[in-house]
Amino acid sequence: MSLSKLAAGLSALFLSVAPALGADKVTFQLDWLPGGDKAPIYVCIHHGFCGDAGLDVTIASGRGSTEAISRLAAGSSDIGVSDLAALMSARANENVKVTAVMSLFNKGPHAFYVIKGGKISSIKDVKGKTIATSPFTSSNLYLPLVLKAVGIEPSDVKLIKADPGALGPMLVTGNADGIIAWMTDFTRYSNQARQAGKEIVALPWSAAGLNLYSASLIASDSFLQNRPDVAKRFVAAYRKSVEYTKDHPKEAAADVVAMVKELGSEDVEGSVKDTLPLMFNEVTAKDGFGVFEPGRLAETWKQVAAAQGIDPAKLDPETAVNRNFLPKE
Repeated sequence: MSLSKLAAGLSALFLSVAPALGADKVTFQLDWLPGGDKAPIYVCIHHGFCGDAGLDVTIASGRGSTEAISRLAAGSSDIGVSDLAALMSARANENVKVTAVMSLFNKGPHAFYVIKGGKISSIKDVKGKTIATSPFTSSNLYLPLVLKAVGIEPSDVKLIKADPGALGPMLVTGNADGIIAWMTDFTRYSNQARQAGKEIVALPWSAAGLNLYSASLIASDSFLQNRPDVAKRFVAAYRKSVEYTKDHPKEAAADVVAMVKELGSEDVEGSVKDTLPLMFNEVTAKDGFGVFEPGRLAETWKQVAAAQGIDPAKLDPETAVNRNFLPKE
């Protein structure tokens, strides 16, 4: 490549990510590490949707939904991503001043991963089996509900807590009959299994009746109240980024890798594609993208309250969401 072409390319890249003069600053809070499941915010910044909306967005790293909600409640971040279940619990128990403004995953990402042709071929088959899980995943809260739905007592399953990085190896070596993981990581685990000459099958918990909203766009109440125009512009730009990610997963993955150099493009692209079915599916076809349908919202709170032993009367789930910032169809 000639120096002139290289200079032109770098100039174009700079222009695509440089904030417009006088743009409104927004701090976006992640709930976990960067990856393909977080692609829309990187698309928004790197592809220019945020800049076009007059926004200068900074990404804050996160270590779980609880921490993300705490940072938003404290005002150190403006808007971000969190599991709606964690937000509902925090509002019920602590009355945090954080509100969901757009649904992202209208299906929970929780699943059992098993080896094809192994001891488990359906969720009912986990009875009497050894299942490995991370001690930190929110999936553990819902496990008793899923088991109950298929007539299994929690004591009928041998649950092993292990480091997240050990789950894949435990499954492919036979040290666990199955593992608990998120559908957003299917490609990564499949690649690990393929190297061992095996194939992984996912058994989504939604098949056992775990119907709930999960990852959502949430914001601090002070941000929504004090800068409503900025919030509306951000939500609209973020939604454009989600649609772009759906239509152009390869390019969306490239946007993530361009901003997070240590990530591998193949794994990121796989994660993007794994994530999209949680956002665009039969629920989306019925209700639309990003909405909080009242019945499904109420069912989400019912299951969250049951999983965490919270009195359902402690929260009206409608108070946890604000639909006024979602762009009109």
